[in-house]
Amino acid sequence: METKAVSGAMRWLYAAVGLVVLLFAGFVYGWSVFAAPIGADFPQWSAAELSLTFTICMAFFCLGGFAAGNLSKRIPVRANVLFSAALFLVGFFLVSRANSLPMLYVSYGVLCGTASGFAYNSVMSTMTKWFPNNQGLISGVLLMGFGSSSMVLGALFDAMTPAETGAWRQTFLIMGVVMAVVIGVGSLFFRLPPPAAPTQGAQSAGGPDIPPARMVRTPSFWCFFLWAVLISGIGLAVISQAKPFASQVGPGVDAGVITLVVGFISICNGLGRVLFGGLFDKLGWKLTMTAVNVVSLAGVLILMAALFTHSFPLVVAGFIVTGLGYGGAPTMGSAVISSFFGQKNYPVNFSISNMNLLVASFAGTAAGALYDASQSYVSTLVALAVCSVVAFAVMLCIRRPK
Repeated sequence: METKAVSGAMRWLYAAVGLVVLLFAGFVYGWSVFAAPIGADFPQWSAAELSLTFTICMAFFCLGGFAAGNLSKRIPVRANVLFSAALFLVGFFLVSRANSLPMLYVSYGVLCGTASGFAYNSVMSTMTKWFPNNQGLISGVLLMGFGSSSMVLGALFDAMTPAETGAWRQTFLIMGVVMAVVIGVGSLFFRLPPPAAPTQGAQSAGGPDIPPARMVRTPSFWCFFLWAVLISGIGLAVISQAKPFASQVGPGVDAGVITLVVGFISICNGLGRVLFGGLFDKLGWKLTMTAVNVVSLAGVLILMAALFTHSFPLVVAGFIVTGLGYGGAPTMGSAVISSFFGQKNYPVNFSISNMNLLVASFAGTAAGALYDASQSYVSTLVALAVCSVVAFAVMLCIRRPK
């Protein structure tokens, strides 16, 4: 009994450490904050060339997670997290010295993206084993840290970076050292639970242990993958156009207020992850995914109403609701993959599922292209509403593997 009590107490300590590690690992998602001072120093680099940095980062985030999942059976999980810390240190150091696009692509895109993927997969795959009966809730809590990082640490980056030319270099160097120390120390707290830790209910809570090769041959996986692409794409599209959209609806609103309102998306993204994670544990996957669909569609419809009525309060409401819906996709990814395909192959299966983020990352570009073609956000919002309806139809095709 004493051993179980110790294990129960320790798992919450591990969860707290995991939350902090993912908060720092998600720092790479603040690219839109970092791109402004970098672009000001290199005006010859186009917006598209700078945006490619984040696309590369997302690609290597997915590849890093896949590599970490495959290595998890061969090396201790703390070694994966420690490797992530080292990559962040090297990557951010090289960013602080970058004077060319290729160097920026390699340092921020390849190294930091890979580092983030290693930390993300290692923390999530370890902590879900410590909470076998609360897969949704623990996924939501941990992903809240990851999803809130761009706002929390992005604001810190802004506060640390003076307006002078090149000041961002020193900030990247400092942040690289801080991240390496925090994630490196955090790595010491990650270990798999003892074999006796899972309860009798844990086995029934998880699905059959399905290996990756078999998982990718199931229609349920691809239906879920497409659902996640659509739901994440809606959130990413709104995020990419949030500031200009809010400025267009409220042309007289102060720029600082608009920046604050746009930040609501990140806050509600984090809250949505906890909300839908808890619902998953109580209501199951089908009702929770239905709720995510409803919230995502509601967010788009509210933004459409804001555009037609020129109501800034509706913009605020739309950003809040859209952020909540966007938070549902990654939480469902963690919980559903564990529930449907089991824990034994979870690190690799989860990393494969996360590839949906790479596809979804192009939603922002598509949203911008629709606006450029029509000079109106109506076409963009209609497209997002259609995506939400399609996501619901796809969800109806998902069946739990047997």
